[in-house]
Amino acid sequence: MPESYQASAALEKELRAALKGEVRFDNGSRALYATDASNYRMVPIGICLPLDQADVIAAINVANKYGAPILTRGAGTSLAGQCCNWAVVLDLSKYVNRIIDLDPTTKLARVEPGLVLDDLRDAAEKHHLTFGPDPATHKWCTLGGMIGNNSCGVHSIMSGRTSDNIQELKILTYDGVQLSVGPTTDALYDQIQTEDGPRAEIYRKLRELRDKYSEVIRTGFPKLPRRVSGFNLDELLPENGFNVARALVGTEGTCVTVLEATTKLIHSPPFRVLVALSFSDIFIAADNVPLIMSFGPVGLEGFDKHFMADVRRKNLHLADVALLPDGGGWLLVEFGGETQDEARAKAEKLLAHLKTLETPHDARIFLDPKTQRRIWRIRESGLPATASTGDDEENHEGWEDAAVPPEKLGAYLRDFRDLLGKYDYHSALYGHFGHGCVHTRLTFDLRSEAGIVKWRSFLFEAAALTVKYGGSLSGEHGDGQSRAELLPIMYGPELMNAFREFKSIWDPQNKMNPGKVIEPYRLDEHLRYGPGYAPWTPLTVFQYPEDRGSFVQATDRCVGAGLCRRSDGGTMCPSYMATHEERYTTRGRARLLFELMRGEVLKPDWKNEAVKESLDLCLACKGCKSECPVNVDIATYKAEFLSHYYEGRMRPRAAYAMGWIHQWSKIGSKMPGLANFFTQNAVTSPLLKFLGGISSERTIPKFADQTFRSWFFGRNKTQPRSLKVILWADTFNDNFHPEIARAACEVLEHCGVEVIVLKQKFCCGRPLYDWGMLDKAKALLQEILTGVGPYLEQEIPIVVLEPSCASVFRDELCNLYPNDPRAKKLSEQTYLLSEYLAKFIPPEKLPRLSGMAILHGHCHQKSIMKSDAEEQVLRAAGLDLETLDAGCCGMAGAFGFEKAHFEISKQIGELRLLPTLRSAKPETLTITDGFSCREQIEQFTDRKPLHLAEVLRRGIRP
Repeated sequence: MPESYQASAALEKELRAALKGEVRFDNGSRALYATDASNYRMVPIGICLPLDQADVIAAINVANKYGAPILTRGAGTSLAGQCCNWAVVLDLSKYVNRIIDLDPTTKLARVEPGLVLDDLRDAAEKHHLTFGPDPATHKWCTLGGMIGNNSCGVHSIMSGRTSDNIQELKILTYDGVQLSVGPTTDALYDQIQTEDGPRAEIYRKLRELRDKYSEVIRTGFPKLPRRVSGFNLDELLPENGFNVARALVGTEGTCVTVLEATTKLIHSPPFRVLVALSFSDIFIAADNVPLIMSFGPVGLEGFDKHFMADVRRKNLHLADVALLPDGGGWLLVEFGGETQDEARAKAEKLLAHLKTLETPHDARIFLDPKTQRRIWRIRESGLPATASTGDDEENHEGWEDAAVPPEKLGAYLRDFRDLLGKYDYHSALYGHFGHGCVHTRLTFDLRSEAGIVKWRSFLFEAAALTVKYGGSLSGEHGDGQSRAELLPIMYGPELMNAFREFKSIWDPQNKMNPGKVIEPYRLDEHLRYGPGYAPWTPLTVFQYPEDRGSFVQATDRCVGAGLCRRSDGGTMCPSYMATHEERYTTRGRARLLFELMRGEVLKPDWKNEAVKESLDLCLACKGCKSECPVNVDIATYKAEFLSHYYEGRMRPRAAYAMGWIHQWSKIGSKMPGLANFFTQNAVTSPLLKFLGGISSERTIPKFADQTFRSWFFGRNKTQPRSLKVILWADTFNDNFHPEIARAACEVLEHCGVEVIVLKQKFCCGRPLYDWGMLDKAKALLQEILTGVGPYLEQEIPIVVLEPSCASVFRDELCNLYPNDPRAKKLSEQTYLLSEYLAKFIPPEKLPRLSGMAILHGHCHQKSIMKSDAEEQVLRAAGLDLETLDAGCCGMAGAFGFEKAHFEISKQIGELRLLPTLRSAKPETLTITDGFSCREQIEQFTDRKPLHLAEVLRRGIRP
C-alpha cells in the first residue's frame, strides 16, 4: 500500500467535507477493520460510514480523485478475506440499511445494501413471504454482503443462491457511473446502444465478451447448484436473458458498489416436519442424499461423528443431542407443506421408502416446532463446536466450503478424508449436503514457514480433487483471497481471461477491492499470523487457565463470526444493540485488543485510548462468555486492561463512590438514618451524586434500618438439621434489601434446611472489577477463601442470592487463583438459591404458589449459571411462568448509575425489557434476582420487581 494513502490527510479532509456521515482515519478505527472472519489481515486507509446513498457516491468520487481503492463492507463475516484490504472501507451497515419498498403483489422488495437479512425477512413474513437464501448469519448479515458473496444457506435447495433471487441492481462504478441493471432483452440492448454515454459502452463490451467466450462458458462452468466460485458469466448468455444484475452477484466488491437491490420474495411453506436420519458413517449418509432429494425436502443438512464429538466435548446443547438417533453420520431432512398433515405425509413417504432399502439406518421424526428448533440448534452450532479455543488443537478456515454435485458427494468425501490423512489434518465434516456443500475447519499451521508450505500444497491438491468431481472451490463463502489463486485449476486459462475482461469492463483502474478474486494476492500473503507474528506478551493479573495462561491467546479467540452484531435476541453486546457501532461488539473489542498485542497499528501500551474507549461501554454483562461461539470474555479482558490502564493515575470519581461500596456500606449501615438523610434530600443528594459521578436522574438506593446480619444474629437460634447451608450475606442484600435475605432464610428453613450466616463480614468485590481494581479484588477473595475454608472442608453448600456475586465465585475466582484448591472447592460449592432448591429439595416440599409471573434473568445468571433452575423451581411451585429473552436491563451494576452512561443505560433498557414489562398485566409478578435489574425496573417503570426468595416466601405467608 502506498504510504501516501495511509497518511493522506488531504484525502481524509476532503472525505469529511463531502460526507454527511462519519469519516474515521484514526489508528483505532483502522485496526478495527483490519480483518474479517478469515486468516487475513490488511490495515485499511480509513473508514467511512455513509449516511445515505448520496454519501456513498460522494465517498467514491473523492476516492477516485486521490486514486484510493474502495472496499464496501456489511457485517464483515467473510471467511475468504474479501472484507479486508488496503482501501477506503465503506461500512454501509450502520445507516444505508432501509427497506425502500416491499410489494407483496409482485413479490419484490427494494432494499439498501446495509439492510440485515432478518429485517427483510421479518417485514416479508407479514405477507407470508420470505427472502429465500438464509445463511447461518441471517440475524446479522447484510443483503449487500450476501450479494457480494452470492450467499446460500440451509434452505437454498428451496430458493437457490442469492443470484437466483435478485431482480435488479442499482450500481455505481469507481468512475462514478450509476446504472440500474437486470435482465436485458434484445430490444432493451438496442435501445441502450442508441444512447450516448458510458452505459452503452459497458453493455456493448459485455455483449462482446459474452459472444467471444460463450462456448467456453457453456462447457467450462461446472453444472451444480452451489457453484459460487468465479464470476457468473453464464448469466450473460442469451438463454439466461443477458442478466447483468445476476452476473454481478458474487463479484465480492471487485467490480461495482451496490446502491440498491430489488429482490424476489418467495412463499415459504408455513408448516414444517423434521426427520433426523442416522447411518453408520457420514459417507453412507452422503450416498443417500440424491435419493432423499427426490422426495422434495426444503432443507437437507449433514454432519459426522467428529462434529458430534466436538458438540459433546464443548457441552453444546447436550439435551438436544440426546434426541437424535445413534449413529456415525446424520442427515437432517426438513419437509414443508401448507398444512401439518401435508408436510408429515411427505416425511412419512420418505421413511416408508427407506425401510425398503438394505442400508442400515435409524430415524426419528419431529413434529413440534420447538423440538425442531432444538434439533436445528445442533447443526447451527457448527462454528462454536469446531472452532479451536483454549487448549484445543489450532484450526482455521481456508478450505471450508467446497461443493460437488450431490450425486457425487459420498465418493468425494471418502477421497477428501484420505487427503486429510495424507497431510495429517483433522476436522469435522458438516454442511448443506442437499446441494453437496461441505463445511470444515482444518488443523492448518499458519504460524511457521513449514506449516504454510504444507498448507499451500494441500490446498492445490484439494482444489484438484474438487475439480475432479466436477465441483466448485467455494459453495458458499466466495473466493476472496483464500481461493482466488486456485481458480485457474477450476476454470482454466481461457475463462480466467474472461473473468479479467469482465472486471476490467467495470473497474479498468483495478481500484475495487483489488487483489481479491482476480489478479489476486497469493493465498499465503497478508496472513494474520505467519512466521513473523511476534505479539507483545505483558504480565497479567488474571491467569487465563483456559488459554494456556496467555492473555494474547485469550484475546485471539475471536474468529469474526459476528454473532455479537445481532440487533435482538440474547444478551451479548447490549451497547452494540443500542449504537450499531462495530467497536462496541465483542468482536470489535477483541480485535482491538489483538491489535494492541500485535503492536503495529496500535502501540503496545496499556494506556491506549482507542482500546479504552471501546471498552468503556462494555457493561461487563458476560453475555459473550456464553453466547459468543468461542466464548470471548470481554468483561474479564476489560478488567485486566483497566487494571493496567489506571496504574499510576486516578480513576473516575464513580470508581471510588461505587467500586468501594463494600466500604461505604459498612459506615452507612451503622447510621442508616443519617446516611439516607444525605443521600435522599433535595439539597445534599445532588451534591453527593456530583461528587460520586452519579447521574442526577438516578435515585441513590436507601440503606435499610436494620441489616440482615443484625436481624439474623438477633433472633432465636433454629434447631440443627441434617441439611445445612451458608447463606451468603452479600453487601447489597445485607445493607440495602435485607428483606430478600430474610425471605431466603425463611424459605430454606421451611424446606428443612439449617441456615448458617458467617460472623465475619465478607464481600466478593464484584464492583471492583468494573474499574480494574484487581489487587483489591484479589485481597477480598483471599479473605473469603481463608474465612470459608473450614466450611469448604465440610462440603457445606454456599447459597448466594445475588447472581453477580455467584459469578465471581464461579468465574473470576478460578481465573485469579487457578492453582488454589480452595478456589476450586468454593466455585463448586456455590449455588444460587434456585440451584440449591432444584438440586437438594424435592418439588413437593417447595412453597405452593399460583398466578402469572414474568422472569427476567440477570445477565451473569444467564451467562454463567443459566436460568434453568429458576424456571424449574418456579414452575414446580405452581406459577404460570414466562421467561423473557429481553437481553440486558442496561443497569449492569454501577454502569447505569454513572453520569456518563445514563443515557445509553436507559436506551438499552428500552430496547426490549422495559416496554415488555410496561405492557404486562398489573397482577403479573415480575421476578428478577439481580440488585441492578430491580433498580433499573423500579426507576423506569411502575412495577415492583421481586427476588425469587420473596416470591417463594409468599407461599409460606402471603
